[in-house]
Amino acid sequence: MVGKMIGSSASPNGSFTSAMTLTKEELTCVPKRYILPPSLRPNGAEYNTCLPIVDLSYLQHPLVRPQIIQEVHLACKKFGFFQVVNHGIPMSVMKDAIDAASEFFNLPTEEKRHLLSSNVHDPVRYGTSLNHVKDKVYFWRDFLKHYANPTSTWLDFWPSNPTAYKKKMGNYTVAAQKLQEELMEVIFESLGLNSNYLHEDIAEGSQVMAVNCYPACPEPDLTLGLPPHTDYGMLTIILQNHLGLQIMDRDEKWHSVPLIEGALIVQLGDQMEVLSNGRYKSVLHRATVNSEKKRISIASLHSLALGKKVRPASELVNEQHILSYKEGSFSDFLDFISGEDIVEAKYIDKLKINS
Repeated sequence: MVGKMIGSSASPNGSFTSAMTLTKEELTCVPKRYILPPSLRPNGAEYNTCLPIVDLSYLQHPLVRPQIIQEVHLACKKFGFFQVVNHGIPMSVMKDAIDAASEFFNLPTEEKRHLLSSNVHDPVRYGTSLNHVKDKVYFWRDFLKHYANPTSTWLDFWPSNPTAYKKKMGNYTVAAQKLQEELMEVIFESLGLNSNYLHEDIAEGSQVMAVNCYPACPEPDLTLGLPPHTDYGMLTIILQNHLGLQIMDRDEKWHSVPLIEGALIVQLGDQMEVLSNGRYKSVLHRATVNSEKKRISIASLHSLALGKKVRPASELVNEQHILSYKEGSFSDFLDFISGEDIVEAKYIDKLKINS
């Protein structure tokens, strides 16, 4: 049976079709533009229950704290990834953020169109796939991205519809920024640095909320929500409501990240790889889709301020660990992705010395 299909998400006359719109069309096949080459399709992931989980409440206990720091060190070294529980963000705040995101994506396209943008430098932009104007192959995702730290600077740019969006997402955003500052202290300590290393730069750093919607997809084995990539920043905190995130380990095996109620996912980005002089690596990850449920994922992406260069910490450069990375900034990254296809090119490779 030939399934019902629709054309591309962005036709030459500038029309725009979101993944949510395609889902409402009740297609039985994904449009051709979403079908990935066989080598990029999501096959062969393991469901792994042994991925690291760190209980942050133990950091308050001086006798146990060194053990938690060591757990974080091993997780960062082996995976560039861990989940955190007892992190201090109430369940109600996390649920409100997921609800606000879901309500936004459920709005008719006409009510979101004014936020539509393909310019990666815009402080708020709504779109589909990675960049609906440039993408050769599309990904089964709609997104809203907005700057967030400090919220007082950026809140007025955020969507006014749904009416509760600013309040609900704002509460979560502030809590995620606070958690990130605590996590950075732990990660720096796990590298042998002072826990207050770059303290002001971290507090005043950039925070971008990438609010992602992966609608139910008729042929999830042929496409992805996001292709394999690393995040550019220091670290990313992810809140999700369904399974779908997969990470690659150092043996190049894919692992499905389990959904743990109340937990948040922590991923290291390219800036952390640079700062640690390669002791820790940014984690390669991708988003899969499914045929039954819409998945919401809210990624709080943290980096140093837009123009602030990150370079390897001098304490982590020595004869055994020679200088391995050039300096780079969030602004440099935005310029890079403006001109590159992130499916084919990785920003971190540009920063490696003698790569």
